[in-house]
Amino acid sequence: MMQMKEWSKTYLSNVAGEIAFVLAIIMWVTSIRRVRQKMFEIFFYVHQTYLLYVFFYIIHVGVAYFCLILPGIFLFLIDRYLRFLQSQTRIRLIAARLLPCNVIELNFSKLAGLEYTPTSILFVNVPSISTLQWHPFTVTSNANTEPDMLSIVIKCEGTWSHKLYKQLSGSPMIDSLQVSVEGPYGPAAPRFLSYENLVLISGGSGITPFISIIRELTFQKLNDNRKIPTNVLLVCAFKHSTDLSMLKLLLPLTSNTSTTSNISQTNLKIQAYITRETEPQQPLENTDSSLRTIWFKPMPNDMPISAPLGPDSWLWLCVIISSSFVLYLIFLGILIRYHIYPKELAGGPSAYNYTCKTLWDMFFVCASVFLATSFVFFWRKKENDKKETMKVQNFELGETGEIESYADLSVVETTLIHFGHRPDLKKILTENNKKSSDVGVVVCGPRKMRHEVAKICSSKQANNLHLESMSFNW
Repeated sequence: MMQMKEWSKTYLSNVAGEIAFVLAIIMWVTSIRRVRQKMFEIFFYVHQTYLLYVFFYIIHVGVAYFCLILPGIFLFLIDRYLRFLQSQTRIRLIAARLLPCNVIELNFSKLAGLEYTPTSILFVNVPSISTLQWHPFTVTSNANTEPDMLSIVIKCEGTWSHKLYKQLSGSPMIDSLQVSVEGPYGPAAPRFLSYENLVLISGGSGITPFISIIRELTFQKLNDNRKIPTNVLLVCAFKHSTDLSMLKLLLPLTSNTSTTSNISQTNLKIQAYITRETEPQQPLENTDSSLRTIWFKPMPNDMPISAPLGPDSWLWLCVIISSSFVLYLIFLGILIRYHIYPKELAGGPSAYNYTCKTLWDMFFVCASVFLATSFVFFWRKKENDKKETMKVQNFELGETGEIESYADLSVVETTLIHFGHRPDLKKILTENNKKSSDVGVVVCGPRKMRHEVAKICSSKQANNLHLESMSFNW
């Protein structure tokens, strides 16, 4: 018991280790699936105590073990601080499309140099709803066909998203919405382009990653940059017929005639299944009256989404990592030579408090990361502001309405709608397995659907099916 209460001045602290252990146990308990899914906010906010955990853990293990994890600490702090700096910018929101199935499409302005891949994720914060909550959403736009705009889709399934939908739909004269973002983050390169045929299977809001995939296929077909899958089949399951309006999002808000007509040239076929209705309530082409587009006025403080370090971000990230580490060594050398060494020379090796040494190390790591990252970030931001001017696009509502009508016809022509039953996934995948020797299968939806598709693709008869699964579950 005496050792448990010991906070040694000359060696490791047992109390600090006990505090870190208790924090780790609490984070582990809230990570259990039932707690994580039913009480997500508790899980999220409890895990913010990781800062305290790392703090007391380093005090407990001391300077030597701290050096073993120092590279990871440096990389994490740099990444987290860059995300913080990016999140302080108020982003320019161009428009919002409200679908009758309680789905929101937000369209942001972005710099033309910002590149991202399909199925990327953007973290979004709306201070008017919650200053602390950040939610990840799938990016549905394409960096090539929409160089000045980035879009995400939000399905209203929780308190935060319902408040956002109510705020946008309740006020007819809303001029602006303050939004901050982090990202986008995504895979290094798209893998779905390498298959001969492609089958996309979605359930509910799981269709959102496939919107960006289909837009990428349309771009590749339009420019003939590389070989794309010969045939693309989209199998989507919805609960109600109003959810069919999500198929409107396959084409961007500002699509032109060439990109709209090119969707048919990708050999895209859509099979939509409405599981809880036996007959159509409203045709897809007649849902324009229920779709509402809100155009926002540009505000002086709004900025387009851009990469934190601008173009050549990997080069500048290397500059930050190397310069912050060199700065840390300089700070540490000055401290040891002119502060710690004289005291230990006079009073022996144990004259200087062991915990204070660790605290100095942590302080210099944070200080060096803060100084190096801030200098490079704000210098690059100043340089980018000189080269890039904010582009405020003036969209004509009348022209957009005509484009949307044309796009709806294009989507309707490729869509086969089934009512009253779920898709027979085994039959669909078996037929595609026989047609081609190389079939990519991408599934995104409920766990039961993903497991069913995985079971089919892993069977002995499915030699040509290559599975990739995506999930929104935590």
